[in-house]
Formats: sequence, structure tokens, C-alpha cells
Amino acid sequence: MIIGLDVGGTHTDVVLIGKDGLEKQIKVPTDTSALFHTVLTGLEKITENVAIDQISHAVLSTTLTTNSIVQEKLTPAGMIVSGGPGIDPEAFRTNAHYHVVPGAIDHSGREIQKIDPGRVKAAADQLENDGIRIVGVVGKFSARNPVHERQIEEIIRGRFEKVFLGHLSSGNFGFPRRINTAFLNTSVYPVHRSFFEAVKQSLKQKGITVPIYVLKADGGTMALDTSLDFPGQTILSGPAASIMGSLAYAPTNTETLVLDIGGTSTDMAVLINGVPLLAPYGVDIGGYKTLIRALKAKSIGIGGDSTVRVVDGRLKIGPDRSGPAVGYGGPAPTPTDALFVLERSEGGNRELAVKGIEPIAQQLGVSVEEAAFEIFDQTCKEILSGAQQMIDSINSQPVYTVKEALQGYQVKPRHILVLGGPAPYFAEHFNNISDYSVETIPECQVANAIGTALSRTTCEVILFVDTQKGLATAPEESFSQTVNINFTRQDAHRMVSELLTEKAIRLGANTKDIETETIEDLEFNIVRGFRLMGKNIRIKQQIKPGLIHEFKAVSRKIAESCGRPDFA
Repeated sequence: MIIGLDVGGTHTDVVLIGKDGLEKQIKVPTDTSALFHTVLTGLEKITENVAIDQISHAVLSTTLTTNSIVQEKLTPAGMIVSGGPGIDPEAFRTNAHYHVVPGAIDHSGREIQKIDPGRVKAAADQLENDGIRIVGVVGKFSARNPVHERQIEEIIRGRFEKVFLGHLSSGNFGFPRRINTAFLNTSVYPVHRSFFEAVKQSLKQKGITVPIYVLKADGGTMALDTSLDFPGQTILSGPAASIMGSLAYAPTNTETLVLDIGGTSTDMAVLINGVPLLAPYGVDIGGYKTLIRALKAKSIGIGGDSTVRVVDGRLKIGPDRSGPAVGYGGPAPTPTDALFVLERSEGGNRELAVKGIEPIAQQLGVSVEEAAFEIFDQTCKEILSGAQQMIDSINSQPVYTVKEALQGYQVKPRHILVLGGPAPYFAEHFNNISDYSVETIPECQVANAIGTALSRTTCEVILFVDTQKGLATAPEESFSQTVNINFTRQDAHRMVSELLTEKAIRLGANTKDIETETIEDLEFNIVRGFRLMGKNIRIKQQIKPGLIHEFKAVSRKIAESCGRPDFA
């Protein structure tokens, strides 16, 4: 059996999935001030009266790192940056503890200015004096040759708790994005480490020793231990969980809009023939453009528990959340209260909901029922409007799926899959007010956690080969090997495939789930005068984001148990 746990803004959903489908599901309130406690409570409740030896592994989706960035609660971190030809690294300053040191590598990986050890030591002295314990080190073109990053690491070794090297975060080029990526890895490391230690300690106390994985922004998983070296990859794992929760039920012959309606926000994404879109350059979050690989998604601040008020005679819904719905004893009216008043949802106190919406109705000059309908109708329309804005944004730039780039492709989804607690009620109204065909996903209230549980391990490897120098390198993997002048692109493909498979298994992948593909394949002749001197080869391969091999059987049984033969 597999545990899947997804931390949402309102609830944390936890599921236990076995060969017969969904064995158990629970929801616990998310305490944003004590998310560690929330996660551990969820794990404890889902394992009550369960034979621990029957659990194979657990996959967690957490909002901890995302919240740290969005709420500007980053731990003070140090940065040591060396440059190269082009713009001064000072132009990409991330924070107050940012030090630029001499040293330069050019685009081919050739050293054109040596590192100055004295300047590096001076920067480290200042960082220590400032009380900095975590440091990021980035050199321009380190993805081509990481020698300067490694030299700086050697110079400062033993002086800091943790050092993050830029070239290990991504093999892609992009100096400003690499700086931001290293900075975020460095800044969120303490909170992620605390999460890691809390989870490990809690499971140890309960005697649970199964492998633990974390969902990444690209919809894949990595081992919890490995995540300590790449904490930034857990950014936006929440929206990724929404997408993965929909994959098993998405049609493979059309474009689908995925809407995950939670209490605090709505996450949305587009699937093309059942395949998610990819943010082509990396995550953009909190004003930082990074190289962190991610699925293309958008979150808007409107959900079932969004606060409803009247401003200048008009309804305003969200983006804040004051607490649960009034019908659940909360402090302010919400769209969920509107559903209670309209008798479209059960579980809450309708009389309390009516009292909560009465002031809204008075300000609008309508009946309570009319006010409730206006609230719910406007909520649905604002969600659809946000989705259209996302679609327009996607169509304004090249479209990248996790499988391929679609040049000139225009996304025009006419189908919606809805998940989240209030999904059935919203789906019905989406059908009434739009041209979309709308369906809810089986077990829509915990689909995120199911998607988290069923996601497979993903990773990528970029290999550079220079046959003139006789060298093949994958700096992100700390790999280097000599090759001869006759080394071919076919040889490069075999080499990178071996590296990728080894990396995937190291990160926790099941060999049955290793589905590789080439996403970059470049070869250039090196010519001096009129003579061919060798070749430059660049190959990038990835394990495609997707669901583990057992997902079809599990998803079918979940659909059948819900009486949903259309999805079985």
C-alpha cells in the first residue's frame, strides 16, 4: 500500500492506496502556523489500525517552501558569485549577503580568469560575521564547466553548515535564473530540513521505516533524503499534485482544462491529449525567475472558503480567507455558505449560513437566496475568467508539453475536469454558464493526494561532448569521461541514457517506471580555418513525468467503487 499526502491551504488530504484501490482517506485541518504538526497528524491518522509492514512507501506534497517564498519568510542566506563575459553579476543581486568575486569561464567552458582565493576568503569572513550559515555558490557558464564553483566550495569548506553549488541545480543555461535557483535552494533549506527531520522522527517513533518521497514541481517524486540537496524542487508541488490527480482520467484525444477548487485557492492547468504542459524555462515565483523544472500551472486566490464582502456596492470574493464557512462556525461569509443557503451542499448549518449572508443581502438590496446565488455565480465566473487568462498567456508564447515543443500551437480546451471538495457543485454550474463539457473526477475531494501517491520519480541529465578536447561531461551529475575523436552522437545517446537510468534509480525510481525520452539533441562541427577539428554534442534526456505503472488498475478500481463506469 502507498500513502499519499497533500497539504492544502485549508485541509491536508491523506489517502492509503492498495491493489484494490482507495483503502482509506482522511482530511485534517491545515494549521499554517504549524505545518509540521499537520503533516504528522495526517500520517498518524492514516496509519491507525493499519499493518505497517503492508505499506510500501509514502509520497508527500508540501507547501512549506512555497509559503516561505510567497510570504517573504526566507532564511538569511549568503551568495558568492563569479562572473564571465557579459553583464556584471551585481546586476542579479538577490539579497544583502551577496558577494561578487573575480573569476570567469566562457561559453565553451574555457577559463579566462582565475578565481582569487583571497577575495573568496574575504567574502566568507563577512558572511560568517553576519551570522550566515547556508551559502549558495554560482559561476557563469558553470553548467559547461563547474571548476570555479568547486574551487570556491573547497576554499570555504568547513565554515558553513551547507553549501549549494549552482551547476548541481540544473544543467540548463541561464546565469540570472541559476543565481535565483541557488539562492532559493539556500534560503528554503532550513525550513525544509526541519520538515525532513520532523517527518523522519515521527515515523521512527511509530516504527514506520518505509521509503518517503516528496512531490516536485514537475509532477515527479524524489526521495526525501535527496530533497535535502534540492529543497527548491519542492516549490509549487501543490499545483503539481492537482495535475497528477487528473492524469488518470484525462482524455487522450482533446485539450482539457483542470480546475482544482480548494478552500483557499483554485489551481488550474491545461492538458493536451492527456499530457501536461511544462514551464519551458523554470518556475517564476515571488519575483524570482528560476531554472527549477515545473509543470505549467496557475493559482488564483478564490475558493470555497474565500471571504465574501461588499465593496462600493459590488461583491468582492477573496483573495483572503478568514477561516471556515459561517455554516461551519467560521467568522465571515463564503461561497460555501452560499451553497448551504441554496441547499446545494450538505454538512454545514444552513441557519448559520443564512445569518452570515444576511448582511451581504441587505447591502445588495436583495433576498438572502438571491445574494447566495450571486455569490456562487460570481465565484464560478471569476474562476473561468482566471482560466481564460491562463489560456491566453499560454498562447502568447511557444507551447511546451512534457513530451515535446508544439511550435505555433494554440490551446483551445472545451473540456473541464474538476477536483477538490466542492467540485460536484461547481461542475454543475460551469456546465450551465459556459460552453465547456464538465466532469468531476472520481474521489474528487482527495484526488490531489491520490495523484501525489501515484506519481513516479522524474529527473533529467544533460551531457556535453567536445571531441576536439576528447571530453564528455555532465556537470550536474559530477560526471566526466575522456572520449576519442570518433565519438558519435549515437554514443552520446547511449552514455546519457545510462547516466539517466542510474540517476533515476538513485533517486528512488522503480525500474518499471523509467520511461526516458530525448528533449534536446544538438551537434555542431568545430572548424578551424577550413579544417574539421571535432564536434560539440549536447544531449538532454529525461524521465517523463507521469504515473506509476500500477495507476491504470488502481484508477479503474477507484472509479468503479464510486459508481463511475465512464471513468473505469
